[in-house]
Amino acid sequence: MRARWLSRFSRTIGAVAVTAGLLATAACGGSDKDTSAKDATDDKGSAAVGAAFPRTVEHAMGKTEIKKAPKRVVALDMTFVDATLALKSQIVGYTTFSSPDEKLPAYFGDDAGTYAGKAKPVGTLEEPSLEKIMALKPDLILSAKVRHEKLYKQLSGIAPTVFTEDTGATWKDNLKLVGKALGKEKEADEKIAAYDKRAKTVGDEVRKKKGANPSVSVVRFVDGPTRLYKEDTYIGVIVKDLGLGKPEDAKGTGFNADISEEQIKKVDADDIFVTAYPDPKGASAKSREKFEANPLWKQLKGQVHEVDDTTWMLAVGVYGANAVLDDVAKTYGVDAAKA
Repeated sequence: MRARWLSRFSRTIGAVAVTAGLLATAACGGSDKDTSAKDATDDKGSAAVGAAFPRTVEHAMGKTEIKKAPKRVVALDMTFVDATLALKSQIVGYTTFSSPDEKLPAYFGDDAGTYAGKAKPVGTLEEPSLEKIMALKPDLILSAKVRHEKLYKQLSGIAPTVFTEDTGATWKDNLKLVGKALGKEKEADEKIAAYDKRAKTVGDEVRKKKGANPSVSVVRFVDGPTRLYKEDTYIGVIVKDLGLGKPEDAKGTGFNADISEEQIKKVDADDIFVTAYPDPKGASAKSREKFEANPLWKQLKGQVHEVDDTTWMLAVGVYGANAVLDDVAKTYGVDAAKA
């Protein structure tokens, strides 16, 4: 009887000790393995920063399990390079727009060296190389359904792959999705909130200085019809965040309005921001020259401002958006509201 009692007592003490040890380990937060759903979420129910992996991320192509915090990201569109760098995560591969050896854009500043110092091109945006991607041994691949839907199955065979539905006007939501994939939701929300606050401040300063809310149009010359950008675009979202007015044909959704030479007056606004796609053959520049030589162009009442196509059109992310705010502040001579 005494032997059985001692045996039960020993098992009880052992269980208590094990439980205490587990509680101590959880309190130290020294493991990145599974924790309870309560531990892995904040009080709003979203996954907290540093939450445990593995995690399953829902995205445009379905669901993807990511077993551990990604440390080697391949981004197949510059918007995902932007999002990954903004969340201080390592890029090992990226696609280029034209030349196969393009460097990352200068608007990323020092962060490109810090988080993508050894990153390599893996082909162009239109034709990423599966072989080059595989050679980099990524633990996360990022792209969009609109870009590489046909490659999704093959990419998923290389590494966990997360796709947004689209790029462009959805750039803030895309940043949030990348935050989920990287386990950095809080940082993503903070980046967006800081940008939103800055955009409103710059817009308010412009209105204060002008004594009214100026209208702006954003015109892009390409190899084809000239484009007047609407609200349902990356740059359209920025103009909306600034709270600035826009001409009638720039309102609403639908990406852009194609403007012929006979319709030049449709781009007129208090300020007209103009950019040209830097295509290697110079077709966009020729289109611009033709437009600006038209007598109707000279009849525009608004002031024309030349801006960088890379940040105003191609960037599609928070770095690019902040560069646009820099340009707007400089154009109107107001404080740029940088932190």
